[in-house]
Amino acid sequence: MSKKIQTAERVSHSDVSDNYVYQRSVLAYVEAAKLIHGNVLEIGTGSGYGVEMLSQKADTFLTIDKFASNVGVELSEKIDNVEFKQMTVPPLTGLPDNHFDFVVSFQVIEHIKKDLAFVQEIHRVLKPGGKFILTTPNKKMSLTRNPWHIREYTIDELTTLLKKAFASVTPKGVFGNGEVMKYYEDNKASVRRIMRFDVLNLQYRLPRQFLQIPYDILNRRNRKKLSDNGSHIKMEDYFIEDAKEGCIDLFYIVEK
Repeated sequence: MSKKIQTAERVSHSDVSDNYVYQRSVLAYVEAAKLIHGNVLEIGTGSGYGVEMLSQKADTFLTIDKFASNVGVELSEKIDNVEFKQMTVPPLTGLPDNHFDFVVSFQVIEHIKKDLAFVQEIHRVLKPGGKFILTTPNKKMSLTRNPWHIREYTIDELTTLLKKAFASVTPKGVFGNGEVMKYYEDNKASVRRIMRFDVLNLQYRLPRQFLQIPYDILNRRNRKKLSDNGSHIKMEDYFIEDAKEGCIDLFYIVEK
């Protein structure tokens, strides 16, 4: 696997320090698996832990990622209906109009510079009546600037963006129970202790590219410090309801 993707932005199912994030990521795939069928496109293969879950419910499953890695290749060799392509989006180069029944993209749109073009391309490749299922961080719950993200969205901002291309937008959110929110508060306190050294507020003044590596090092160290607190969190400690203040991630289902 390319070293370029060894970042805390790529959630690992094997690193206990990622468990807090990983478990809610799994919930998104579990919920999507209840809905999908037919021809399915996933944008953002990542470490590939959702592919097997989703591909079981699909006739064909195309998963794409901007990075070349052996993850997608191995999955496509292992699972008959899975195909992997390396692709930087937008556009969805070479993918036909009105082809997919579902497009799934988790924790990707915040990395896309041309987010409206991204959404329009997904609309293009979906069949009439097809659905786009996505997650992204809730900006109001972020603890600091994430320089790996082009932007983050509030509920209103994401709804407005998606309505520029889609007729039906259903805003939902991923919430956590008391155990999850205790970890969140512990994490918030830890981040504040780290950020007190940023007396010049450089996290917002410097170009984000300058901050990516320092952020990633500090983020990983912080996760490892809190790993005992988060290691016991399970997927069942998260739940999905209508989007409102306090949700950790936004979980949207939109229809063409």
